[in-house]
Formats: sequence, structure tokens, C-alpha cells
Amino acid sequence: MNKSDLIEAVASELESSKAEASKMIEAVINAISDGLKSEEKVAISGFGTFTKKHRAPRVGMNPATKEPIQIGESTTCSFKPSQHLKDALHEPKMSMATS
Repeated sequence: MNKSDLIEAVASELESSKAEASKMIEAVINAISDGLKSEEKVAISGFGTFTKKHRAPRVGMNPATKEPIQIGESTTCSFKPSQHLKDALHEPKMSMATS
């Protein structure tokens, strides 16, 4: 599923236009991005937790020349699914909606 598929699914689920669904998706993505920029993690109950990870500098290898190269420090993010999401992935017919 890509972003346009997600927009279509949200529009269908909420019986709204694709333009409105697109605004909602953008708002969620922006909120998660802003949260990660200002804090270390963004937790969404029943879904999972996005965390900011700092990677130290290290020595890697240039795959073309096999020469060692220095890879600088970087920041990335990771996602850890909630138990509810893990359970839903193991049972395809189970709904993500909470009762």
C-alpha cells in the first residue's frame, strides 16, 4: 500500500472526498514528524511507537572498490508495533478497530 492507496482507503472508510482524506493523512504524517523532531518518541496506543534513533559514526566498506570508508553519525527512526497490531497481523480476519 502506498500513500495514494492509503488516501483512498481513508476516504472510503470515512465516506469523504480524497482531498479531505489527503489533508488528514498529511496532518497525521506532519504531527508524527514534528513529534519525532522535538522529542524522542511518538506513541499511538493500539498501533505502536515511533522512536528517534541516533547512530554513531562507523567504518563501512565501499561495495565497488572494497575500500574502507568513514560513515558519519546520523539520526533515523524506527517503529515498534503494539501487541494489538502484532495480534492483528497474525490473524488476518481480526479488525484493528477497538471495541
